[in-house]
Amino acid sequence: MSKNKVNKVVLAYSGGLDTSVILKWLEDEYGCEVVTFTADVGQGEEVEPARAKAEAMGIEEIYIEDLREEFARDYVFPMFRANAIYEGEYLLGTSIARPLIAKRLVEIAKETGADAISHGATGKGNDQVRFELGAYALMPDVKIIAPWREWDLLSREKLMAYAAEHGIDVDFAKAGKKSPYSMDANLLHISYEGDILEDPWNEPEEDMWRWTVSPEKAPDEPTYLELTYRKGDIVAIDGKTMSASEVMEYLNKVGGENGVGRDDIVENRFVGMKSRGCYETPAGTVMLKAHRAMESLTLDREASHLKDELMPRYAKIVYNGFWWSPEREMLQAAIDQTQEVVNGVVRVKLYKGNVIIAGRKSESNSLFDEAIATFDDDAGAYDQKDAEGFIKLNALRLRVAARKRR
Repeated sequence: MSKNKVNKVVLAYSGGLDTSVILKWLEDEYGCEVVTFTADVGQGEEVEPARAKAEAMGIEEIYIEDLREEFARDYVFPMFRANAIYEGEYLLGTSIARPLIAKRLVEIAKETGADAISHGATGKGNDQVRFELGAYALMPDVKIIAPWREWDLLSREKLMAYAAEHGIDVDFAKAGKKSPYSMDANLLHISYEGDILEDPWNEPEEDMWRWTVSPEKAPDEPTYLELTYRKGDIVAIDGKTMSASEVMEYLNKVGGENGVGRDDIVENRFVGMKSRGCYETPAGTVMLKAHRAMESLTLDREASHLKDELMPRYAKIVYNGFWWSPEREMLQAAIDQTQEVVNGVVRVKLYKGNVIIAGRKSESNSLFDEAIATFDDDAGAYDQKDAEGFIKLNALRLRVAARKRR
């Protein structure tokens, strides 16, 4: 790509050291105008200071947006209708935020007449793939500038030296003010990588965790919550109607207070390497357990089993960055159709890191028939003699094979 052909670029900008250096580097290396975009997806930190930092660097077009509700409603909730979990453990907290950010990057590029976008993801990680697959799906001819794949500023020391040389204010990133971990946070989770975690044998330090108390220090009394579901989504907690983002904020708070949601995972990255990361996902941990409980009562057996077969494929699609692909949209349509009947209330008990289902009910969609399920006299609702023929028909192939072996 010719650097001379870039006139304006939209940068995903946090205001931290990396993206502040990228901002200046783009101006110098590409001779282009830079538009900054800062998204609040629930990371728990003020995003407005990014405006002052961008202004101090001479940026005229600055976008600061609160995307928390859109993120929860249109990305996290649809994913949890699928019960998506990658490699049996990872609740996809980082993965699911990237398609929304990619969407807004290209939308702002169109609004401002920019011909390129840029991000601060490294050349070793999954995020570069997720950002760029999303951007290409939504704006096929967009130019993408990934500085970490171009420059030689491959250490924090080099970044600090570049900032000092070019008069970039990095007081907010000086030594002693930065966690030793690489962290990413949004409404769904906070992740930790690097430092001692690079050795999979090392146990995480207790003071690393930010959202959750340790299960050992969680309250000795359980916390009960009643989650009301409508079409597969939580719409109220303990009878109080909440928006999608409010649901997640509340469950993060209460789950974190009860030590819920810690995970230590070695995962297979899309780019080919194994990576060890630690995650806090209080709301997501509660949501997954409760949603499966609601489905267990309301969803037909074969529909439920087919969903479980499709889920690993869905999770892999999200993890690898194909949110905007036709296959994800196809699966989403099928999943959402099943959720028409997922209505009712689930009661959960949170206790010392555990999410325990304490009850579930659905006035209109429960498929649980007590008259059939009872161990007492069912008054003819189920003829137990029918089971003999059912068993013999299913055993036929096994019996034929056994006779042949004899």
